[in-house]
Amino acid sequence: MRDAGARAALAAELADYGRRWPEEAATVAGFLALLDDPEDPFVRARLAGHFTGSAWVVSADGRRTLLTHHRKLGRWLQPGGHADGDPDPGNVALKEAAEETGLPGLRLERGIFDLDRHWIPQRGEVPGHWHYDVRYVVHAGPDERYAVGEESLDLAWRGIAAVAADPALDASLRRMAGKWLARTAGGGAAAGEPVADAREAGPP
Repeated sequence: MRDAGARAALAAELADYGRRWPEEAATVAGFLALLDDPEDPFVRARLAGHFTGSAWVVSADGRRTLLTHHRKLGRWLQPGGHADGDPDPGNVALKEAAEETGLPGLRLERGIFDLDRHWIPQRGEVPGHWHYDVRYVVHAGPDERYAVGEESLDLAWRGIAAVAADPALDASLRRMAGKWLARTAGGGAAAGEPVADAREAGPP
């Protein structure tokens, strides 16, 4: 079994998320079941479903998020990607955010921010399959200059309140925007404030 310690840490993070969001208990149960599957759930070859990691990238003032216009899917989404064997989706989220945006000084905030199971349609010889996406807050620094990579048609900073109110955007994006707005309105840590157990990305 791949890295039992990392799997145990992810199980603990999922349990913590379930305590914070009891209305998402069924979603958490599905993610825990995948984690316990004897077939490696961290590799994309597991076409019955596999883990991915993505980043809710927030600006230093906590008011904006950086979205990517996904080249393959043709939609505005958060940065993210396949685990490709890494059993720590937080690492995956931070790495993908750095690679897809080119932003310097990104910091990962520990603790799952959102979970989303979504269908990926068939593309070429790869059949349709489920992504079990584990999402983390990634804090940007003061330098907001991004670089559009090969996986994106474009990148853009968007106001989080505007994202929450835009019916044309992906429903899970609007859900994350709503969670962030509720958190900051309640006095939770905003971007730029000290973040417990944060890791900084290396050069993209």
